[in-house]
Amino acid sequence: MGLDKITVDRIKQMHPKVREELLKDYTYVNEKLLGKGVRLRFAYAYRSPEEQHKLFLQRPKVTNADSWQSIHQYCLAFDIVLLLDKNGDGNFEEASWDIMRDNDKDGKADWSEVAEYFQSKGWTYGGTWKSLKDYPHFEKTFGYTWQNLKQKIDSKQYKEEIIDSIKIKYVNI
Repeated sequence: MGLDKITVDRIKQMHPKVREELLKDYTYVNEKLLGKGVRLRFAYAYRSPEEQHKLFLQRPKVTNADSWQSIHQYCLAFDIVLLLDKNGDGNFEEASWDIMRDNDKDGKADWSEVAEYFQSKGWTYGGTWKSLKDYPHFEKTFGYTWQNLKQKIDSKQYKEEIIDSIKIKYVNI
């Protein structure tokens, strides 16, 4: 089936501790879990503090997390969207955030299939949160809170890497 290059590039920006496993899991979802005509894309992976702040200020409200309060800044979170090939030509021309849609016609919502799979791999799913459910969001924090991770950034317990002209800080976990 092929993979989405944008998503593969975004996985390269994830924390080194999750990068290889996440690429394998992403590949599995596209090749085995989702049917023909449906592809998973990571709409976000790493998100800069500046991007996060803009989302925080957005109305209607889309996040409770300001800069450095989101696990995205620590390269341990990603948000998904499903891409649909509406006419079977190999071009995925529609993006869907519809959590009930069964594009592959297997009797189960594609979104649920993806969410259940990533949860089985240890990712926390934002769709299970009690307040302000975040259906596209998945994170793996290794037991850290954003406050713990921010403290590591502030105390310089991180490594830097430049990926696609973006300087990313990976906290030591």
